[in-house]
Amino acid sequence: QVQLVESGGGLVQAGGSLRLSCAASGSIFSINAADWYRQAPGKQRELVAAITSAGSTNYADSVKGRFTISRDNAKNTVYLQMNSLKPEDTAVYYCNAIVVVTTTRLEYSYWGQGTRVTVSS
Repeated sequence: QVQLVESGGGLVQAGGSLRLSCAASGSIFSINAADWYRQAPGKQRELVAAITSAGSTNYADSVKGRFTISRDNAKNTVYLQMNSLKPEDTAVYYCNAIVVVTTTRLEYSYWGQGTRVTVSS
């Protein structure tokens, strides 16, 4: 069993910064790709940032230049550094990871429970 736990959300003023963390635990052999998604009220969940096992990154146009995704393989943790936050960044942020489990060496997709980010104007 694998669990993802996000943390770091909160209330911040426009222009401020937050760093989200997604810590994976359990029967983890390795983490392949990992992503951050967000879902604003009344909107569909959207991909914000992605990182591969090799460290290649990709971002939604709306966050390019402001957000940075990174990973610490030793800690099985993925981060999302969010700078120059805007009110439209307000959403629940979810971590998704493709994990190779120790027992079977098969990969599965796991989601965290989400962490709320509110940006005030």
